[in-house]
Amino acid sequence: MSATPIVEQLDERGARFRVDLTPSGLAGVALRALWWIALYALALVIFGAFALTRHVNPLDMYHAMWEQTIVSPYGFGQVIDKAAPFALAALAVAIPARAGLVNIGGEGQLVLGATAAGGVSLALGTHVTGGVAMVLMMVGGAAAGAAWAGIAAVLRIAGGVNEAISTLLLNYVGADVLAYTVYGPWKDAAGNGQPASKPLPTADYLPVWGRLQAHIGFLIAIGAMVAAGLALKHTRWGFMLRAVGGNPEAARRAGLRVTLLLLSAMLVGGALAGLGGAVHYAGMEGQLRPGVAATFGYTAFLASWLARHQPLRVVLASFLLAAIAVAGNALQLSSHLPGSAVNILMAVVLLAVLARRPKVVA
Repeated sequence: MSATPIVEQLDERGARFRVDLTPSGLAGVALRALWWIALYALALVIFGAFALTRHVNPLDMYHAMWEQTIVSPYGFGQVIDKAAPFALAALAVAIPARAGLVNIGGEGQLVLGATAAGGVSLALGTHVTGGVAMVLMMVGGAAAGAAWAGIAAVLRIAGGVNEAISTLLLNYVGADVLAYTVYGPWKDAAGNGQPASKPLPTADYLPVWGRLQAHIGFLIAIGAMVAAGLALKHTRWGFMLRAVGGNPEAARRAGLRVTLLLLSAMLVGGALAGLGGAVHYAGMEGQLRPGVAATFGYTAFLASWLARHQPLRVVLASFLLAAIAVAGNALQLSSHLPGSAVNILMAVVLLAVLARRPKVVA
């Protein structure tokens, strides 16, 4: 339920009373829609002003971004492919958030998921391929992500270590684990000397669908969104997570097993992020190398906060950020701006949307 603007006033005796100024029904929906449109328009205006300082026509720039990310079948397919790991890692933030936990470790959990999927592929070799290999890679990635998030959960429960700090630091450890594998035991001896694993067999790539040539990872993300939404809203587990997130001490006194609930929230979140890493590996990369899924987890963290940790909104926010990320190619080709310039647009959108809604003044 959205927050209701309330105005405090004084009656004739000087006593305070409150007046609800929020339109109801369709008027309220229309007002909220106009509010969101105004925020996104403001972000576009600010980024357009930045483009003008670089002697780039904002209208031409936005037209090129639209053409190459939404209108172009190939570009739209790239957006869908990138949105899949974003959405899964963003759900890994949203679920622990219901229990009052801050999971900043999506980056490391993604990387460990991709690493585990690559390890499963190397272990299977050509003995098991196709659909069975895909399922095993997804399971391996989810298990690795859950185990990596479980470390932070145990540190929180047993040692009182803040999970925001531990998950953030584990991101760097996860990157080192990946680097060790591709520089060491999993380095492809038949490669060109670069630190990379043996390529994934063609038969083990995730299937692509339609003219967009996008892999089915986004369908996996949508399935995870539906499952997460139903679990959080319509199950006893989801209700207990909300209770713990609202007041853990009251939940403990009410007989809820707070420790197990916190652990389960982190494990489920880590599993989803690890699944995102496996999807990215088997859908796009097909080879382990340093920097696989770099910054994906941090973008997913922002997507979850942008969506207020609501599963459906998380997927939509992930799609938006994926479109902005892919638009970096359009900026380089048509506007001669550096691809990293899209980070400015991403930041402006986030700052505009996350800004507090102004209170109505009596």
